[in-house]
Amino acid sequence: MPTTPQSELTAILTGAAIVPLDDRAFLRIAGSDATRWLNGMVTNSVQSLTPGEGNYNFLLNAQGRIQGDGNIYRDTATEEFLLETDRTQVAALQQHLDRFIIMDDVELLPIMDDQRALLLAGPRAADRLTALALPTPAALHIARAMYDGQPILILAPPAPLVPRYEVWAEPETIATLRTALQATHVSSEALENLRLLEGRPRFGQDIRDRHLAQETNQTHALHFSKGCYLGQEIVERIRSRGQVHRTFSGFRLSALPVSLPTPLTLDGKPAGELTSASILPLPEGEMPFALGYIHREAIERNAPLAFDGGAATPMTLPFHPS
Repeated sequence: MPTTPQSELTAILTGAAIVPLDDRAFLRIAGSDATRWLNGMVTNSVQSLTPGEGNYNFLLNAQGRIQGDGNIYRDTATEEFLLETDRTQVAALQQHLDRFIIMDDVELLPIMDDQRALLLAGPRAADRLTALALPTPAALHIARAMYDGQPILILAPPAPLVPRYEVWAEPETIATLRTALQATHVSSEALENLRLLEGRPRFGQDIRDRHLAQETNQTHALHFSKGCYLGQEIVERIRSRGQVHRTFSGFRLSALPVSLPTPLTLDGKPAGELTSASILPLPEGEMPFALGYIHREAIERNAPLAFDGGAATPMTLPFHPS
């Protein structure tokens, strides 16, 4: 049965949907010094992770500017670390991290092409895995299992709106699972719409290397009692001041912007910018929606913002469709 943008998003929000995942890759961090060293490179506490656990992290430079992001898991099989990030970030993050390996027993190994992945998302996603006798790890956990005699890795990334599972395996096993999971096949556009609803910023688009950690409103990436790490001084300085000049937000729009990023204004003065946008095919009707940044002064004014060709109203994230 043919799908529509609305039926695809509905499947994600109310049922179980599946889509090939081809934009993610891993950087494996191994070695006897890996735990101590990696804990000093990222914003969250990886030293406290037990096998199977993970957390979301920023990687900063000495000036506190974000150089990349990713979920870091401690592997259940080897207890090494798996940094999962956007495929386009792997080389840059490896180069960034490699600069700080001095006398440490640490090895960085990109893992990009030996396996394939499916993303299974929705309130009934766990049921689909359970029906195949596969594990359903909690958010920010991983599990290893066997299916049809072949090993698979299941990751559960953060899920602000609906549960999500990434299933990694050899290409032949992934092809079998695409049918066996009996979920609605959706497009990458539907996955992007889910990202906007959940308010998950994408590095290189919503987060750039000029942004500070607290500006992104991703507080789950920060740990304030883990010890020293690269860029910590700036993070702590901002924490002591209590706020930043701008913060990440959702926006209901009157129309889509002509281009991105696009500036926001209030009474003709700079008030933020839009960084991602789409017309969301919600059950109640189409809604232009965006992610971006709003200045603190504009929040205090609580007034609609303008951009070239339309108006924007700040919205709390994640955005829950009615």
